Amino acid sequence: MRTILHSDMNCFYASVEIMQNPRLRGLPVAVCGAVEDRHGIVLAKSYPAKAYGIKTGMASWEAKTLCPGFIIVPPHYDLYFKYSRLARKIYQQYTDEVEPYGLDECWLDVTHSEICGDGLTIAQRISNEVKKKLGLTVSIGVSWNKIFAKLGSDLRKPDAITVISRDNYRERVWPLPVSDLLYVGPATTRKLFGYGIKTIGDLAARSDRFMQLLLGKNGVMIRHYAAGLDTSAVLPANAHIPVYSVGKGITCTGDLHSPEEAARVIIALSQEVGTRLRRIHAFATGIGLQLRTSELTFRHFQGRLEHPVSSSLFIADAIIRHLLPQYDWQLPVRAVSIRTDHLLPDSVPDTVDLFHPDQALKAAKLEKLDAAIDEIRRRFGKHAIQPACLLNDLKMPGDGRDQIRLPGRMHP
Repeated sequence: MRTILHSDMNCFYASVEIMQNPRLRGLPVAVCGAVEDRHGIVLAKSYPAKAYGIKTGMASWEAKTLCPGFIIVPPHYDLYFKYSRLARKIYQQYTDEVEPYGLDECWLDVTHSEICGDGLTIAQRISNEVKKKLGLTVSIGVSWNKIFAKLGSDLRKPDAITVISRDNYRERVWPLPVSDLLYVGPATTRKLFGYGIKTIGDLAARSDRFMQLLLGKNGVMIRHYAAGLDTSAVLPANAHIPVYSVGKGITCTGDLHSPEEAARVIIALSQEVGTRLRRIHAFATGIGLQLRTSELTFRHFQGRLEHPVSSSLFIADAIIRHLLPQYDWQLPVRAVSIRTDHLLPDSVPDTVDLFHPDQALKAAKLEKLDAAIDEIRRRFGKHAIQPACLLNDLKMPGDGRDQIRLPGRMHP
């Protein structure tokens, strides 16, 4: 039987800031992005701030209404990367099978680490070492699979260890809300509720066929997770993982009020996405667009391309022509994200579609153009050449955030 740990560093960003400035200890503290760029959302909060109802992802102005005296601290990512690396060094003392899940979380497979003790003993030792050497606390879940180990680390916080075994998982896991299960998001939760599936036990009790009809292969996957049937391996940080999609998103410095404004942002984002596709020698056959409204709701649109492409201009054109018109513009847009998926290796698109030779040749010309642009940017910087429509104010604060989706992982 495998022994898997999931270690989660409690309130990571906020805890690092408090450790650096002990005067913040015991106070409602939140690490927030740059308010001047409208990135003023809560990235992490201390437990006193959490007690006021402040949540990760909440706008800083909204958090202030809940707790007028709460303290905003700007993020210091260099420190977070430093402490993340130090924590992983501690984990690697017990096993070389350490899979990062963001900066603050890791799975560890300690099945073959008997010399260090059983799973609970190793978890206790890790907890003590992180506290002693780094001044931080962790919550650790111990189980025989990754899903339940992650669930265990979420059950009790802060500074706690939870064991979910084959003997107790029905009592500890199955009564929990189905939304507590990894990979079950709000939309899936609503759909499951519509069919009377409210707890993890309800989900485990359904058949594979029912879940296949309801949610496709993802439905079968989460049912297996609920039943404790996850067999996915813990992958070391240097393992080669195929990229499933490449995307980029950005929060604008001002609301977008028209398709024309949004189109210019999409063109800018496509420059980055296309460059990344060409760098990994991949072609996309699927596209996606996510718009975040001024009321912080999301609208998602997706489609397929007729030809595999990596051209930035082709990607932007397809999203602007086919996906953007689906938004009704009843609300201004605050943030824009684009995505390319269903990726193919660069050896596939060499064939020409006999029924659409003009489109295929156009795509080929755009690929050559992008290759020339890539070389200019490599030599003189990424802003050395760009589409003319991007020369004016885009309401874009510098660079957006890369979103690269990997198989079997959560993503922003």
